[in-house]
Amino acid sequence: MSPTFIIMQRDFRAAFRSPLGAIVIAGVLLADGIFFYWSALSEKLLSAEVLERFFFNSSGVTACAAIVLSMRLLAEERQSGTIVLLNTSPVSCLQIVLGKYLAALTILGSTTLLSLYMPALIFVNGKVSIGHILVGALGLTLLGAAILAIGLFASALAKSQVVAVVIGALITGCLYMMWILGKSAEPPLKDFFGNLALHHENFRPFMSGTLNLGCAMYYVAITYFFLFLATKTLEARRWR
Repeated sequence: MSPTFIIMQRDFRAAFRSPLGAIVIAGVLLADGIFFYWSALSEKLLSAEVLERFFFNSSGVTACAAIVLSMRLLAEERQSGTIVLLNTSPVSCLQIVLGKYLAALTILGSTTLLSLYMPALIFVNGKVSIGHILVGALGLTLLGAAILAIGLFASALAKSQVVAVVIGALITGCLYMMWILGKSAEPPLKDFFGNLALHHENFRPFMSGTLNLGCAMYYVAITYFFLFLATKTLEARRWR
Protein backbone atom coordinates (compact mmCIF):
# COMPACT_ATOMS: atom_id res chain seq x y z
CA MET A 1 0.00 0.00 0.00
CA SER A 2 1.46 3.40 -1.03
CA PRO A 3 2.25 6.04 1.61
CA THR A 4 -0.11 8.47 -0.15
CA PHE A 5 -3.04 6.09 0.27
CA ILE A 6 -2.13 5.39 3.93
CA ILE A 7 -2.05 9.13 4.71
CA MET A 8 -5.33 9.57 2.82
CA GLN A 9 -7.01 6.84 4.89
CA ARG A 10 -5.58 8.26 8.12
CA ASP A 11 -6.84 11.78 7.42
CA PHE A 12 -10.23 10.60 6.16
CA ARG A 13 -10.84 8.66 9.37
CA ALA A 14 -9.51 11.52 11.50
CA ALA A 15 -12.04 13.89 9.94
CA PHE A 16 -14.88 11.72 11.23
CA ARG A 17 -13.33 10.95 14.61
CA SER A 18 -13.73 14.66 15.29
CA PRO A 19 -17.02 16.51 14.71
CA LEU A 20 -15.54 18.42 11.76
CA GLY A 21 -16.39 15.97 8.98
CA ALA A 22 -19.99 15.47 10.05
CA ILE A 23 -20.49 19.20 10.69
CA VAL A 24 -19.20 20.14 7.24
CA ILE A 25 -21.37 17.58 5.45
CA ALA A 26 -24.48 18.45 7.48
CA GLY A 27 -23.82 22.18 7.08
CA VAL A 28 -23.41 21.96 3.32
CA LEU A 29 -26.57 19.88 2.87
CA LEU A 30 -28.56 22.20 5.15
CA ALA A 31 -27.39 25.36 3.37
CA ASP A 32 -27.94 23.82 -0.08
CA GLY A 33 -31.42 22.70 0.99
CA ILE A 34 -32.36 26.17 2.22
CA PHE A 35 -31.10 27.84 -0.94
CA PHE A 36 -32.81 25.25 -3.14
CA TYR A 37 -36.13 25.65 -1.31
CA TRP A 38 -35.84 29.42 -1.60
CA SER A 39 -35.00 29.43 -5.32
CA ALA A 40 -37.45 26.70 -6.29
CA LEU A 41 -40.53 27.84 -4.37
CA SER A 42 -40.17 31.54 -3.65
CA GLU A 43 -39.96 32.61 -7.30
CA LYS A 44 -41.60 31.47 -10.50
CA LEU A 45 -38.66 30.20 -12.48
CA LEU A 46 -38.22 27.72 -15.29
CA SER A 47 -36.75 24.35 -14.33
CA ALA A 48 -33.42 25.14 -16.01
CA GLU A 49 -33.27 28.48 -14.17
CA VAL A 50 -33.91 26.77 -10.83
CA LEU A 51 -31.07 24.37 -11.56
CA GLU A 52 -28.76 27.19 -12.60
CA ARG A 53 -29.61 29.12 -9.43
CA PHE A 54 -28.97 25.98 -7.34
CA PHE A 55 -25.45 25.54 -8.73
CA PHE A 56 -24.70 29.24 -8.27
CA ASN A 57 -25.73 29.15 -4.59
CA SER A 58 -24.09 25.79 -4.00
CA SER A 59 -20.78 27.07 -5.38
CA GLY A 60 -20.53 29.54 -2.49
CA VAL A 61 -21.37 26.84 0.05
CA THR A 62 -18.80 24.49 -1.52
CA ALA A 63 -16.13 27.20 -1.38
CA CYS A 64 -16.71 27.76 2.35
CA ALA A 65 -16.69 24.01 3.03
CA ALA A 66 -13.41 23.60 1.13
CA ILE A 67 -11.73 26.32 3.20
CA VAL A 68 -12.95 24.76 6.47
CA LEU A 69 -11.89 21.24 5.48
CA SER A 70 -8.44 22.32 4.33
CA MET A 71 -7.55 24.46 7.37
CA ARG A 72 -6.67 21.44 9.51
CA LEU A 73 -4.71 19.40 6.97
CA LEU A 74 -1.22 20.63 7.89
CA ALA A 75 -1.81 23.42 10.42
CA GLU A 76 -3.40 20.95 12.87
CA GLU A 77 -0.39 18.63 12.56
CA ARG A 78 1.92 21.56 13.35
CA GLN A 79 -0.32 22.81 16.17
CA SER A 80 -0.48 19.40 17.85
CA GLY A 81 3.19 18.57 17.23
CA THR A 82 2.52 15.48 15.10
CA ILE A 83 4.13 17.18 12.10
CA VAL A 84 7.45 15.97 13.53
CA LEU A 85 6.39 12.36 13.00
CA LEU A 86 5.52 13.08 9.37
CA ASN A 87 8.76 14.94 8.76
CA THR A 88 10.89 12.15 10.20
CA SER A 89 9.03 9.35 8.43
CA PRO A 90 10.27 7.89 5.11
CA VAL A 91 7.55 9.72 3.19
CA SER A 92 8.11 12.49 0.66
CA CYS A 93 6.47 15.90 1.02
CA LEU A 94 4.58 15.29 -2.22
CA GLN A 95 3.08 12.08 -0.80
CA ILE A 96 2.04 13.91 2.38
CA VAL A 97 0.39 16.72 0.41
CA LEU A 98 -1.37 14.38 -2.01
CA GLY A 99 -2.58 12.04 0.74
CA LYS A 100 -4.07 14.85 2.79
CA TYR A 101 -5.52 16.56 -0.28
CA LEU A 102 -7.20 13.39 -1.56
CA ALA A 103 -8.76 12.73 1.85
CA ALA A 104 -10.34 16.20 1.91
CA LEU A 105 -11.38 15.92 -1.75
CA THR A 106 -13.11 12.60 -1.05
CA ILE A 107 -15.16 14.19 1.72
CA LEU A 108 -16.05 17.24 -0.38
CA GLY A 109 -16.84 15.15 -3.45
CA SER A 110 -19.08 12.82 -1.44
CA THR A 111 -20.92 15.84 -0.04
CA THR A 112 -21.53 17.18 -3.55
CA LEU A 113 -22.81 13.77 -4.60
CA LEU A 114 -25.20 13.64 -1.63
CA SER A 115 -26.59 17.07 -2.52
CA LEU A 116 -27.64 16.00 -6.02
CA TYR A 117 -30.97 14.66 -4.77
CA MET A 118 -32.09 18.31 -4.60
CA PRO A 119 -31.84 19.13 -8.32
CA ALA A 120 -33.27 15.65 -9.01
CA LEU A 121 -36.48 16.83 -7.26
CA ILE A 122 -37.07 19.15 -10.20
CA PHE A 123 -38.20 16.09 -12.16
CA VAL A 124 -41.30 15.92 -9.94
CA ASN A 125 -42.90 19.01 -11.50
CA GLY A 126 -40.54 19.94 -14.31
CA LYS A 127 -38.02 18.77 -16.85
CA VAL A 128 -34.27 19.30 -16.90
CA SER A 129 -31.41 17.59 -18.66
CA ILE A 130 -29.51 14.97 -16.71
CA GLY A 131 -26.43 16.27 -18.51
CA HIS A 132 -27.07 19.69 -16.99
CA ILE A 133 -27.04 18.16 -13.50
CA LEU A 134 -23.87 16.16 -14.18
CA VAL A 135 -22.00 19.10 -15.71
CA GLY A 136 -23.04 21.33 -12.80
CA ALA A 137 -21.84 18.71 -10.30
CA LEU A 138 -18.54 18.48 -12.19
CA GLY A 139 -18.19 22.26 -11.96
CA LEU A 140 -18.78 22.17 -8.20
CA THR A 141 -16.20 19.40 -7.82
CA LEU A 142 -13.59 21.28 -9.87
CA LEU A 143 -14.23 24.52 -7.98
CA GLY A 144 -14.03 22.70 -4.64
CA ALA A 145 -10.84 20.91 -5.71
CA ALA A 146 -9.17 24.21 -6.61
CA ILE A 147 -10.14 25.89 -3.34
CA LEU A 148 -9.02 22.83 -1.35
CA ALA A 149 -5.59 23.19 -2.97
CA ILE A 150 -5.53 26.89 -2.03
CA GLY A 151 -6.54 26.01 1.53
CA LEU A 152 -3.89 23.29 1.75
CA PHE A 153 -1.24 25.80 0.69
CA ALA A 154 -2.52 28.19 3.38
CA SER A 155 -2.42 25.36 5.92
CA ALA A 156 1.20 24.64 4.95
CA LEU A 157 2.09 28.28 5.60
CA ALA A 158 0.20 28.77 8.87
CA LYS A 159 1.06 27.72 12.40
CA SER A 160 -2.57 27.54 13.51
CA GLN A 161 -5.88 26.59 11.93
CA VAL A 162 -7.34 30.06 12.44
CA VAL A 163 -4.50 31.67 10.51
CA ALA A 164 -4.87 28.99 7.81
CA VAL A 165 -8.56 29.89 7.38
CA VAL A 166 -7.73 33.59 7.12
CA ILE A 167 -4.95 33.08 4.55
CA GLY A 168 -7.01 30.62 2.51
CA ALA A 169 -10.05 32.91 2.54
CA LEU A 170 -7.96 35.92 1.49
CA ILE A 171 -6.38 34.11 -1.46
CA THR A 172 -9.73 32.68 -2.54
CA GLY A 173 -11.42 36.06 -2.13
CA CYS A 174 -8.77 37.77 -4.23
CA LEU A 175 -9.19 35.22 -7.02
CA TYR A 176 -12.98 35.58 -6.80
CA MET A 177 -12.69 39.37 -7.14
CA MET A 178 -10.59 39.23 -10.30
CA TRP A 179 -13.74 39.64 -12.37
CA ILE A 180 -14.22 43.12 -10.88
CA LEU A 181 -10.74 44.12 -12.08
CA GLY A 182 -11.57 42.64 -15.46
CA LYS A 183 -14.80 44.61 -15.61
CA SER A 184 -13.07 47.92 -14.90
CA ALA A 185 -9.89 47.34 -16.95
CA GLU A 186 -9.28 47.96 -20.63
CA PRO A 187 -8.41 45.23 -23.14
CA PRO A 188 -6.26 43.12 -23.08
CA LEU A 189 -6.19 43.27 -19.26
CA LYS A 190 -9.97 42.96 -19.21
CA ASP A 191 -9.83 39.47 -20.70
CA PHE A 192 -6.79 38.51 -18.63
CA PHE A 193 -8.37 39.35 -15.26
CA GLY A 194 -11.74 37.97 -16.34
CA ASN A 195 -10.22 34.61 -17.30
CA LEU A 196 -8.23 34.52 -14.06
CA ALA A 197 -11.31 34.85 -11.83
CA LEU A 198 -12.01 31.75 -9.76
CA HIS A 199 -15.76 31.99 -10.29
CA HIS A 200 -17.72 34.24 -12.65
CA GLU A 201 -16.66 33.49 -16.27
CA ASN A 202 -15.01 30.17 -15.41
CA PHE A 203 -17.92 28.74 -13.44
CA ARG A 204 -20.79 30.20 -15.46
CA PRO A 205 -20.67 27.53 -18.23
CA PHE A 206 -21.05 24.75 -15.63
CA MET A 207 -24.05 26.54 -14.11
CA SER A 208 -25.82 26.52 -17.47
CA GLY A 209 -24.90 22.90 -18.22
CA THR A 210 -22.18 23.63 -20.78
CA LEU A 211 -18.99 21.58 -20.54
CA ASN A 212 -16.23 24.06 -21.35
CA LEU A 213 -12.87 22.30 -21.50
CA GLY A 214 -10.99 25.59 -21.17
CA CYS A 215 -12.73 26.37 -17.88
CA ALA A 216 -12.16 22.82 -16.65
CA MET A 217 -8.44 23.09 -17.45
CA TYR A 218 -8.31 26.41 -15.59
CA TYR A 219 -9.47 24.71 -12.38
CA VAL A 220 -7.02 21.85 -12.94
CA ALA A 221 -4.20 24.38 -13.42
CA ILE A 222 -5.12 26.28 -10.24
CA THR A 223 -5.24 23.00 -8.31
CA TYR A 224 -1.84 21.90 -9.64
CA PHE A 225 -0.26 25.30 -8.96
CA PHE A 226 -1.30 25.50 -5.31
CA LEU A 227 -0.52 21.84 -4.60
CA PHE A 228 2.95 22.53 -6.03
CA LEU A 229 3.30 25.55 -3.74
CA ALA A 230 2.10 23.52 -0.75
CA THR A 231 4.68 20.81 -1.49
CA LYS A 232 7.52 23.30 -1.82
CA THR A 233 6.44 25.09 1.37
CA LEU A 234 6.40 21.80 3.28
CA GLU A 235 9.82 20.89 1.91
CA ALA A 236 11.25 24.24 3.01
CA ARG A 237 9.83 23.81 6.52
CA ARG A 238 10.94 20.18 6.70
CA TRP A 239 14.60 20.93 6.24
CA ARG A 240 14.68 24.20 8.18
